[in-house]
Amino acid sequence: MTLDRRALLTASLALPFASAAAREAWTRPAGLTPDASIALWPEGHIRPPSGLVEAVVQRSDDPDASDRMLQGITRPRLDIFRPAKPNGAAVILAPGGGYRYVVVDKEGYELARWLRARGVTVYVLFYRLPGDGWTNGADVPLADAQRAVRLVRSRAALDHVDPARVAFGGFSAGGQVATSLLTRFDAKVYAPVDAADALPARPDALAAIYPVVSMDPAIAHAVSREKLIGANPDAAREKLYSPERNVRADQPPLWLLHAEDDGVVKVENSVRLREAARAVGALVEAHFFERGEHGFGLMKAAGLPIAIWPELLWNWLGSHKIV
Repeated sequence: MTLDRRALLTASLALPFASAAAREAWTRPAGLTPDASIALWPEGHIRPPSGLVEAVVQRSDDPDASDRMLQGITRPRLDIFRPAKPNGAAVILAPGGGYRYVVVDKEGYELARWLRARGVTVYVLFYRLPGDGWTNGADVPLADAQRAVRLVRSRAALDHVDPARVAFGGFSAGGQVATSLLTRFDAKVYAPVDAADALPARPDALAAIYPVVSMDPAIAHAVSREKLIGANPDAAREKLYSPERNVRADQPPLWLLHAEDDGVVKVENSVRLREAARAVGALVEAHFFERGEHGFGLMKAAGLPIAIWPELLWNWLGSHKIV
């Protein structure tokens, strides 16, 4: 299927969760915005830390290349992109942002639209940030990821998806969310709140794109590490939040993508995770490219060999009968 890349890359996107005035200010042509937005948790279940306020920050001066980020997330949620003809596949995306914010466009809505055009129902996850003052802050991104998988499965009939074809993907710090889910999908990081929580949180496949993985100071992304586990964690805490040290044979099939010249998140994060997965006999496919640097998403990969990555991911998802 051929995608109109010009349509994919043009225009910034509306935030369905902003105020009415902000929504109007961010409005763009129909088809580029999410089709719905749903809260992860029942109203009143989570109480944001005092003084925490959500804010959207636009980082791009180019009106045709929006690059927004969401800070101070108080209402974790899923923005849904529904295809005209659903093929039954569901993909949950966790954008990056160094655990300081969550990127909206580059690692969320862009790929969501690309997948939606191919029949996939996509859910962009805006997860809570561990440094924002939440109780048990290090576990809130994982709690939100687990809840997202369970909630998507609970809505399978409503959204016309197969609950046995739910994949999860993460970029950068969102890759740390994803790889934590990879190895700790059944960790008890929150108390059940409704019937959805009786469903499994293990994705059927998982992709990590230039992911933050390890909390080893030698290769860790320093900002993400401090936001997640603090400046001076003990050895046990460092191990618990390092997915490459918690791999298991029953984890979902894993797909990894990283550029060798990544100067922000060292490629060793993906290399170590690949080797650890292989050591326990877990399924893993990894792609390493000479150039691409960090945070390339779709737009910044243009003109480089790494630009083929969405097709590689699509083929892998097909090989595991997700799409």
